[in-house]
Amino acid sequence: MTSFLNRLLAVACLACAAVTAAAQGAYPNKPIRMIIPLAAGSAVDNGARVLTTRMGTELGSSFYLENIPGSAGLIGAERVAKAAPDGYTIGGFNDSVLTMVPNIYKATWDPLEDFVPVSLVGTIEWGLVVKPDSPFQTVADFIKAAKANPAKLNYGSGGSGSPQHLAMAMFAQRAGIELTHVPYKGATPAAIAVAGGEVDAAFQGLGTVTSLIAGGKLRLLAVSTPQRLAQYPDVPTVTESGLKDFYFNSWFALVAPKGTPAPIIDRLYTSMRKSLDDAETRKQLVNLGITVRGTTPAEFGAALKDQYALYRKVIQSNNIKAD
Repeated sequence: MTSFLNRLLAVACLACAAVTAAAQGAYPNKPIRMIIPLAAGSAVDNGARVLTTRMGTELGSSFYLENIPGSAGLIGAERVAKAAPDGYTIGGFNDSVLTMVPNIYKATWDPLEDFVPVSLVGTIEWGLVVKPDSPFQTVADFIKAAKANPAKLNYGSGGSGSPQHLAMAMFAQRAGIELTHVPYKGATPAAIAVAGGEVDAAFQGLGTVTSLIAGGKLRLLAVSTPQRLAQYPDVPTVTESGLKDFYFNSWFALVAPKGTPAPIIDRLYTSMRKSLDDAETRKQLVNLGITVRGTTPAEFGAALKDQYALYRKVIQSNNIKAD
């Protein structure tokens, strides 16, 4: 009898395993929604459209992207946090949403607890931009003018606590200058404000301003990378321009709601990695100012914790408050 029961149990276990495997193998069997809590045209939005085109091919399914900007990304992030953890709603976030905004605004979600990391897809390289006919030809020119006229020069950002805000706050602190902050509702409006002469300058993710630079609407004074970028070989780094060891970038990452099963996270990660191995996809991302990374979920989780703590210190030391 015991032997018979053991055989029954073994058969039952095999049946359960087969059902589980079949269910996992069926994912995805319908379109996947990616929520981007940022405006259309942002670096993350542009990068996500390139990436998901290839990921859809890898997964044998399609993606549809939903931009939900506003409230510094709080609304869109909440939609992801509260979505069913079934792999059919994921988030395409930048570091602002997960490491800056929660340190300034009251969120209904916890960036370290309510999301499952999938991958830090890539870092978005940044630079200091001015309008084409700006009197500032170099970073040194800008700093000199700012020192001679405290708080007279201004800069645009995507809002209080946005990456553009923190980048310039860190820059001004390092340079020993005082600037006036002018917040806009998103990175793209801030970039357009520089092009239109409403503000003197802005730090921007290059993915957001690539077309404006190419179209002669903005001029790139310097990039905030350790070395010059291949796509802008004649543009110096901020370090070369006199502000030693000043680096700033942001990132494009994928997250899922808390509770999303590990096999689904693995499936998303694997398709993302294969997509990044595609030469054309990599080329398009690089042209958008995105340096491909493709970290594992564990690596991204560790980086998220570190950057959350770092920006908490920056925000507190600069007394950055909500708009």
